[in-house]
Amino acid sequence: MEMVKLHLIMEIVSDRLEMHKNVAAQRDNWNHLLLTSVNMITLSASTMLALAATSTTSSGAPLMALKVSSTILFMAATGILAVMNKFQPSQLAEEQRNAARLFKQLNGELRTKVSLRNANEFEVTEAMERVLALDKAYPLPLLGTMLDKFPHKIEPAVWWPQRKKKHHWKEVGDNKNNSNNGWDSRLEGEMKAIVKAVRKKDMAEYTRLSRKALNLNKVLAVSGPLLTGLAAIGSACLGCVNGSWPVMFGVVGGALACVVNTVEHGGQVGMVFELYRSLIGFFKLMEESIQQNLREKDLHRRENGELFEIKVALQLGKSLEELRQFSSSTQNDFASKLF
Repeated sequence: MEMVKLHLIMEIVSDRLEMHKNVAAQRDNWNHLLLTSVNMITLSASTMLALAATSTTSSGAPLMALKVSSTILFMAATGILAVMNKFQPSQLAEEQRNAARLFKQLNGELRTKVSLRNANEFEVTEAMERVLALDKAYPLPLLGTMLDKFPHKIEPAVWWPQRKKKHHWKEVGDNKNNSNNGWDSRLEGEMKAIVKAVRKKDMAEYTRLSRKALNLNKVLAVSGPLLTGLAAIGSACLGCVNGSWPVMFGVVGGALACVVNTVEHGGQVGMVFELYRSLIGFFKLMEESIQQNLREKDLHRRENGELFEIKVALQLGKSLEELRQFSSSTQNDFASKLF
C-alpha cells in the first residue's frame, strides 16, 4: 500500500512539474510582450508630441488630435508599467522555473527510492510534506498568495518542510565502515568547515548581491511610471502654457522611460533578485542538512557518511579531494565553485 501511495504522489509531482513549466513559459512571454508594447506606446507618444510641437497650421484640430493621442498613450503606458512593476513578470517566471526544477528533482528522488527498496510510511509522509512545501514556496496564483516582490527584509527561499530527526539510511547497501555508518572525526570536521564557510562567505555574499539587486529594482520600478506620468503632464500642457518645458517633459521623459523599462524588464532585474534568493536558500538547505546530521549522536540514524560527502562535494562543484583540501585550508575562500 505504501508503494501505491508513493506512485500516486509521483503522478501528482509529474503533473505539478508540467504545470509550473507551462506557467513559467507564459509569464516569460508576458515579460517580453509587455516590455515591447510599453516601449512602442511610449515612443509613439513621444513622436506624436514632437510633431504636435512643430505644427504651424492655423487650424488647431491637428495639434489637438496629436496632443490628445499622445496624452492618452502616455497615461496608458503609466498604468501598464505600474501593474507590470508590481507583479515583476521576469521574477514570476523565475519562480516557476525554480519550482519546475525542484519538482523534477523530487520526482527523480522518488523514482530512485521506488527502484531501490519498498517504501515505508515515513517516506510517504515526507514526500507529501515536500510537495506541500513546494506549493507554499512557489504559489501559482497572482493574487492573494503571490510572493512579495519588494520585501523589507531579504529572506532565503525555503522550499523544504521542517526536518525531522528520523532517518533509515543504514538500509542503503553495505559499506566498509558499517560500524560507524561512514562517519569519522575527519568527516565531521570537514562538514563543520563547510558550514562555517557557507554561512560566512557564500550566504553573506549572495545576501549582499540580492540586496543590491532589490534596491536597483525598487528605483527602476518607481522611475518608469514617474517618467511616463511626467510625460503625460507635459503632453496635456502643450499649447496651454508658454515655454518649452511641456515638450521637454514629454519627449525626454518618454525616451528616459524607455531606457528605464529596458534596463528593468529587458535586463530582468527581478529575475536576478529571485535567482540570488534561491541561491541563499540552496546554501541554507545544505547548512541545515549538515547540522542535522552532526547533531544526531546515533551514527546509524545519520545519512551514510560516504554518500553524504559525495553529495555535498558535487553540490559545491568540487571533487572529494578538493573538498578535503578546502576543509584543511586556512584561506578564507568561498565554499562553492558552482555559483
